[in-house]
Amino acid sequence: MVLAMAGFAVEDSLLKIAAASLPPGQVLIVFGIIGTAVFAALAILAGEPPLTRAMAGRAMVLRSLSEVVGRLFYILAITLTPLSTASAILQATPLVVMVGAVLLFGETIGPRRWLAVAVGFAGVLLILRPGTEGFGALSLLAVVAMLGFAGRDLATRAAPPSLSFRQLGVLGFAMLIVAGLIALPFGGRPVAPDAATWTGLLAASAMGVAAYTFLTLAMRTGQVGAVTPFRYTRLVFAMIAGVAVFGETLDAGTIVGSTVVILAGIAALRLSRPPALQSP
Repeated sequence: MVLAMAGFAVEDSLLKIAAASLPPGQVLIVFGIIGTAVFAALAILAGEPPLTRAMAGRAMVLRSLSEVVGRLFYILAITLTPLSTASAILQATPLVVMVGAVLLFGETIGPRRWLAVAVGFAGVLLILRPGTEGFGALSLLAVVAMLGFAGRDLATRAAPPSLSFRQLGVLGFAMLIVAGLIALPFGGRPVAPDAATWTGLLAASAMGVAAYTFLTLAMRTGQVGAVTPFRYTRLVFAMIAGVAVFGETLDAGTIVGSTVVILAGIAALRLSRPPALQSP
């Protein structure tokens, strides 16, 4: 899980660098084509069809639409706002998924978990700081992206078990192409990438594929309650990249808000585990 989160942080950094010389829509299209081709090849090598009828089911259509929203707004967020801020807001996704599970699947959560959710959302407000001079309206792009990714995760719960992670990877990266086509008319005319940009896009694709694979292995082979909290290491890697690569400055609001979101998320995860698993 830690390797997966490091990979996603590096992927985000490389895409942010690429978006400095290419329109965000073009970055998504190229990234999506490479990722789709890689996962399609992996599926074929495993004897699986890259595309199946199961992908046209209601849950998968909702997953795809949510993926488009999440990817589209997240590339805009990391392009137009500090990487550390966008990544910090994204850490609230599990809390939104928890609330969505209550509303859509009828799951029940106790008062302590509701308190953890409320505290986590308060942490997001500390990062955003609406109504103050430090508020950046563009940070709301990351909020919309977070909602899109939460919708994707909720729809994935209803995904047919017959679909492998390779096939889900094909579908997920294909939605990047769709998101890129939507963004392309608003981000300027496509340009020919230079060698350095091509290298960055290929490296981002390799990191994305590797991180997705590591994430799947972690979730399928480890205890979910044990490995999921390590998702939050992505924020640590993103903040390191933001400071070291992009010269970002971490203010007190971002640091405190990020800490609150992480602690609230971990608390909510621990409270969701059976009592026997919570004991030392």
